Amino acid sequence: MAENGALLRVENLVKSFDGLRAVNNCTLEVRKGCLTGLIGPNGAGKTTLFNLITGFLKPTSGRIHFNGERIDGLPPHLTFRKGIVRTFQVPRELKSMTVLENLMLVPSDQAGERIWNPWLFGFRVSRQERQIYDKALQILEFVDLQHLRDEYASSLSSGQKKLLELARTLMCDPQLILLDEPGAGVNPALMKRLVERLELLCHELGITFFVIEHDMDLITRLCNPVIVMSNGEVIAEGSPEEIKGDERVLEAYLGGQYLAGT
Repeated sequence: MAENGALLRVENLVKSFDGLRAVNNCTLEVRKGCLTGLIGPNGAGKTTLFNLITGFLKPTSGRIHFNGERIDGLPPHLTFRKGIVRTFQVPRELKSMTVLENLMLVPSDQAGERIWNPWLFGFRVSRQERQIYDKALQILEFVDLQHLRDEYASSLSSGQKKLLELARTLMCDPQLILLDEPGAGVNPALMKRLVERLELLCHELGITFFVIEHDMDLITRLCNPVIVMSNGEVIAEGSPEEIKGDERVLEAYLGGQYLAGT
């Protein structure tokens, strides 16, 4: 169960690479049912933090709790099964498969994956495949990609690939979605559509979002609260208006603390 409304809690998290601390005693909470933003200069440790939460990296020290359960150090497939999914700065679509196939591959433990099931339990396999197919079509309609269902994923525009990544996360009924720069490479029309879908998913379906984004206009429209990282540490948290006027945030962005990479 989420404690005090916090679905995700990060406590004194540290990640070091050959003596360099990419994440340094980071402590934060993501409240259930909220769109929480994460901003900071390049090199602040934002993507590293996402990799730690989702199990792509193991922390040097510190703790991560999800739904009241400690998850730090779990591999990605286990954090996925607990209801945490993510997108990436550069979409990782399956290029040689269709948009529809990209979605239908997402659900884990499909009966048809076991070699004997199609022969021994054909009806069960067919029924599950139909359910997955119908769900995929519903989600594609939700993100306005239904007209591209039979197109190869590699042929989509950058913005459409972002929508496809969102659609793929929805196939596993997540509790928490981590979005890494969803606005990058998205034109204004698609961005408006993406924002509307995220707000609907959060406020009407109760999905919690944790969003890395450099576009302050997008963060202001979409997220509350906003957390700010610099040099691997959380330096501020508050509403978008509070963050914009925080001297520590201005110093982080304007005080020469930019580093290469995240």
